[in-house]
Parts: sequence; C-alpha cells; structure tokens
Amino acid sequence: MDVKVDFDRCEANGVCVGLAPDVFDLNDDDELTVTHPVPEGSEDAVREAVAQCPRAALAEA
Repeated sequence: MDVKVDFDRCEANGVCVGLAPDVFDLNDDDELTVTHPVPEGSEDAVREAVAQCPRAALAEA
C-alpha cells in the first residue's frame, strides 16, 4: 500500500499525523512528509487518515 498527497490541497493541519504518526509527519517548515511505502501494519491507520483528512488531500495509491 502507498498513499498520495495532493500538496496543493494539504494545509498540514496534522490530523493524519495524529492518526498514523509512523507514516505522516510535519517537518520544521510545517510541511507534510510521508513514509513510502506505508509500513506493514499501518494500513488501517492510513485508511482512517485518508477518510478523516479535512481537505481531502490524501488518497490510497
């Protein structure tokens, strides 16, 4: 599994970081970073992050 980010939509509000911190992180410039590919065992958390993203900036790939 992998996840795509639409960086034009992403506001880096951190909802995904709270749901899947082993996959998503905010760097020092408050920009979203993503671990590729998604680590085994994190798939459900990533699916929840995709569903909960307030800007619909995340998608399964």
